[in-house]
Amino acid sequence: MLVLLPPSEGKASSGRGAPLKPEALSLPGLGAAREAVLDELVELCAADEEKAREVLGLSEGLRGEIAKNARLRTAGARPAGEVYTGILYDALGLASLDAAAKRRAARSLLVFSGLWGAVRVTDRIPSYRCSMGVRLPGLGALGAHWRTPMESALTEAAGGGLVLDLRSAAYAAAWKPKGEVAARTASVRVLHAPTRKVVSHFNKATKGRIVRSLLTAGIAPKGPAELVEALRDLGYVVEEHAPARAGAARTLDVLVDEVH
Repeated sequence: MLVLLPPSEGKASSGRGAPLKPEALSLPGLGAAREAVLDELVELCAADEEKAREVLGLSEGLRGEIAKNARLRTAGARPAGEVYTGILYDALGLASLDAAAKRRAARSLLVFSGLWGAVRVTDRIPSYRCSMGVRLPGLGALGAHWRTPMESALTEAAGGGLVLDLRSAAYAAAWKPKGEVAARTASVRVLHAPTRKVVSHFNKATKGRIVRSLLTAGIAPKGPAELVEALRDLGYVVEEHAPARAGAARTLDVLVDEVH
């Protein structure tokens, strides 16, 4: 099973660990694309703070993120699972998983990123600010920048099992499963049951809880049908939608009344 996660806007500080080693990151096929984004982002933030703030879409209160980006090559790095914070990652609770579930998380979780493309939760990265919606002056829109290198790297990473897609729309644009991989991909929406609407807090927290439930139970469905069965066994209310066409990804709606 491969689980695709969005990053979080909020990130823990880099800390005092050893600096980034780009060559040590997972998915080495993304290496050249990562270096291109990293080079331009660091140069932009070091050279022109006001332009960087505009390009990155940062408010005046987030100006400090620019200096952080300028130091990306020398800042301390820590596991991505510790860097990403926020509602989804709080609900996922990687640090409190037992040893077996942590091993499953290391194998199956991929976090998408405007800067790194995608990383595993064990990959050591510094704290940064660069969303997938950014358009860098030299490279252009990051979503488009990542599509070609992602195609081969992520298709290989998907292996032969389920791809559980929990990404937001901006990050989903960087890689769309095709063909046989798409046929075993399930995209999950979380809806507030009384209104049938997506509510941000419900959506993020429930996605984190779903991943934690699967990791803790040691469940690795092989396809969307097995995922539906597993989620229902775990107590979730799931509605299935037929794929738009043969070989397309399947959408599942998880209905929630409240988040605990």
